Amino acid sequence: MGPGNDTQISEFLLLGSSEDPELQPFLFGLFLSMYLITVFGNLLIILAVSTDPNLHTPMYFFLGNLSLVDICFTSTTVPKMLVNIQTQSKVITYAGCVTQIYFFILFAVSEIFLLSVMAYDRFVAICHPLHYTVIMNPRLCGLLVLVSWIMCILNSLLQSLMMLRLSFCTQFQIPHFFCELNQMIQLACSDTFLNNLVMYFAAVLLGGGPFAGILYSYSKIVSTIHGISSALGKYKAFSTCASHLSVVSLFYCTVLGVYLSSASPQSSHASAVASVMYTVVTPILNPFIYSLRNKDMKRALKAFFVKETLHGQLL
Repeated sequence: MGPGNDTQISEFLLLGSSEDPELQPFLFGLFLSMYLITVFGNLLIILAVSTDPNLHTPMYFFLGNLSLVDICFTSTTVPKMLVNIQTQSKVITYAGCVTQIYFFILFAVSEIFLLSVMAYDRFVAICHPLHYTVIMNPRLCGLLVLVSWIMCILNSLLQSLMMLRLSFCTQFQIPHFFCELNQMIQLACSDTFLNNLVMYFAAVLLGGGPFAGILYSYSKIVSTIHGISSALGKYKAFSTCASHLSVVSLFYCTVLGVYLSSASPQSSHASAVASVMYTVVTPILNPFIYSLRNKDMKRALKAFFVKETLHGQLL
């Protein structure tokens, strides 16, 4: 079969959203409001971290990067879905689909890497508190983020280039509200063995590897907390990683739900609903989880708003 640019299909249909015309205005308003809250909430965290000197620490440096990734992650899929709902069109071009897959994989894997780096940060803070500032120095923090981005970019590029070699003959309906790599491979009429091999290898290496690192970090954290004699000391130690643990649990549980539901060909609707959870719901909840449970973040946000209010009054 010829390469992907010889494909007979130039566009696909995204069937993930409801076809009920009466639901379209409701869905448009719902996803638009969720998208705006996601962008605004994560942008506030970035502004708070960048403007407050007290938040210039490794934990908040990684949190600022995670908020940036969340904005980009949800911006990869939701705006296109909103346009399709508003125009009552389900069409996405072949080039647009490949582009969406590239950025979706890039930011999804970036989120996984950042969550694992943040778990390592909490491991060092709780298990090696006396050496925390020495180990988690600015150079190492920057290097961890840089290496994460490089690996994610290379993986996304590989997966996208691998998809270009596929041909699509008759099947052009995608049971999702965005172009998802696994669904696209299933639609192809050319040989997909190599694509599946690369996709699953990358999933195990870039998804399972960081997850194993998170589990190892938290096993050491739990062991250290268990050895603390006072109840107050245990509470303080656990409270420093409670927000991160909540985000990790939310992200991995929803991702696991997507791929368990997509294992059955009869559950495309359930898979699409589960995809909404980790592409839309998780990014919108992250700012609330980190800000509502974090006194430093609430103080920084309050100071930021007071400063902006006073500046506006002076003008």
